[in-house]
Amino acid sequence: MRKLMTVAAAAALSFSATPVLAQNSGLVVVDLTNADVLNNLAQNLKVNVSDISALNNVSIPIGLAAAMCDVNANVLAAQKKTGTPTCTAKNSTSALQKAVQTKLGTVNQ
Repeated sequence: MRKLMTVAAAAALSFSATPVLAQNSGLVVVDLTNADVLNNLAQNLKVNVSDISALNNVSIPIGLAAAMCDVNANVLAAQKKTGTPTCTAKNSTSALQKAVQTKLGTVNQ
């Protein structure tokens, strides 16, 4: 009975840890230097542009980063083979706004 409980507990832990590992492995560093994106984010978040530009970048999942940066996700995935994938934000999306809010610490709780 004890062995069965130990095996069940180990299985539960392995399943719960898998999504966290998958999320962390697919992040792209999105550069925040595009003036239009900075202005849109600052206006939407009601903060100064300088607050956002001071962040320099945010880490975003690869699929969302591809949309923000107007880059094919396969290009970003290929970059991962040689290091951390990076791109410059060209579009201000709700996912980018949320990531910036989180990094600024201005998320309403």
